[in-house]
Amino acid sequence: ACWKTYVGRPETVGIRLMAMSMLGNGLFLADHHEEALSLREAELAILRRNGASEHNILAVQANLAMTYEELGRGEQASQMERDVYRGRLKLNGEEHEMTLRAAFNYASTLARLKRFAEAKSVMRRTMPVARRVLGDSHDLWLKLRRAYAQTLYHDASATLADVREAVTTLEDTARTAQRVFGRAHPMVVELERSLRGSREALSARGGNG
Repeated sequence: ACWKTYVGRPETVGIRLMAMSMLGNGLFLADHHEEALSLREAELAILRRNGASEHNILAVQANLAMTYEELGRGEQASQMERDVYRGRLKLNGEEHEMTLRAAFNYASTLARLKRFAEAKSVMRRTMPVARRVLGDSHDLWLKLRRAYAQTLYHDASATLADVREAVTTLEDTARTAQRVFGRAHPMVVELERSLRGSREALSARGGNG
């Protein structure tokens, strides 16, 4: 209903674009990803045609990347995440939280594609900045550490030292997250699951699990 109310209005009317964005989000959350994709691609085209701000374009591109991911189009998602990350670096600088989140999203997509070397490269550039800017207790810093550790022990070419580093990183991150958020928090549950996986990987390689 929201979209139909404004569909006939000029492309430059902000409320029409807001309606498109709301509908796209609703379709995505309802798992209608093909429909969400069509709408978000149209939204991006309208923004570009009308000289929208880089901030708004990057926001829609980030939504598009998530939609590609849900549709199993990982390579397109990674390309879009790369563009968003580079755009945020240029627009906001490396210390802005939006840039740090874009880096996390890009690296996570690369890791899901098993492009571990690229994922680790992005995270190794990002993590010192994230720790300095956000501090040890911030959820994004903790997510970055977990994601980095996962790339270490999921990589088939990882050394025994890599897997041990993953275990140590996850042990420390899980302790911090439990102290900050409590044992029942979903992040703590996910960290403990990753920690078990890293210990199993270490044991399989002949280390001490």
